[in-house]
Amino acid sequence: MTQESDLALANLPVAVAGATGEQGGAAARALLRRGRPVRALTRSPGSPAADALRALGADVVCADFDDRATLDAALAGAGTLFAMSTPFGTDLDAEIRQGTALLDAAAAAGVRHIVFTSAANADRATGVPHFDSKHRIERHLAESGVPWTVIGPAVFMDNYTTEWTLQSLRNGVLALPMPADSPLPLIATADIGAFAAFILDHPSEFAGRRIDIAGQLVTPRRIAAAIATASKREITYQEVPLAVIEQSSADLASMFRYFQETGLEVDVEALQVSYPQVDWHTIDSWAADQTWDLAPQP
Repeated sequence: MTQESDLALANLPVAVAGATGEQGGAAARALLRRGRPVRALTRSPGSPAADALRALGADVVCADFDDRATLDAALAGAGTLFAMSTPFGTDLDAEIRQGTALLDAAAAAGVRHIVFTSAANADRATGVPHFDSKHRIERHLAESGVPWTVIGPAVFMDNYTTEWTLQSLRNGVLALPMPADSPLPLIATADIGAFAAFILDHPSEFAGRRIDIAGQLVTPRRIAAAIATASKREITYQEVPLAVIEQSSADLASMFRYFQETGLEVDVEALQVSYPQVDWHTIDSWAADQTWDLAPQP
């Protein structure tokens, strides 16, 4: 692929999988801001999130990873694809099945470049189940015959606005299964979308590359301080024993064990020097952008 072919692709729709979710939605919005035609793939085209994308100019289409006919229809005529998979809400076997089905449909449709969002360090035999499942999909992508790029996001800053975390924050506590001063690479989902959109504007530059991405290396104690400043609430940090996480999710417990014992490695400085086009969020700038309603619930 050449820069001339990059320009030719710019006028073709970019299909965005999971467009009504966090990562897909961020990619769709970033592409729309860059003036790219976006075809938003979702199982729920009548949802409020789908309506919001329509209002921004996206073409919203129904696509079900377990229904090949809908994938074929959704990908017909698309030039490029933002692909993703998730084990949560399904299971790892379903994630692999659905992810490979999406890639197979894209190859059959003649899509000319795929950006797949995986997980940081997923190519390193981490033993973390939902990292390993994503790496299985990465390997399938590499064998698909379609030019590809894999991005591996680190820990989502946006996890700290999920209801599970908010329940703790309303009590003045940020609780994670990590030592207070052990650094973690973090990334805002908005930055995942922005970097994916940049790649999809320059596919020839990124073909065949796998890039782990993060916006900042931050300790849990520092995360608590950033949320405290942004929310104007006193927030303290509390380490949760891994055994507690193990009781609810062996998968997540294995992930945090990897974080503690091996460490999630992303070269944040080199990434930001190489790609200043992305306005990488720090934990402070991300927290300042959020609406924090941390009043205790009745």
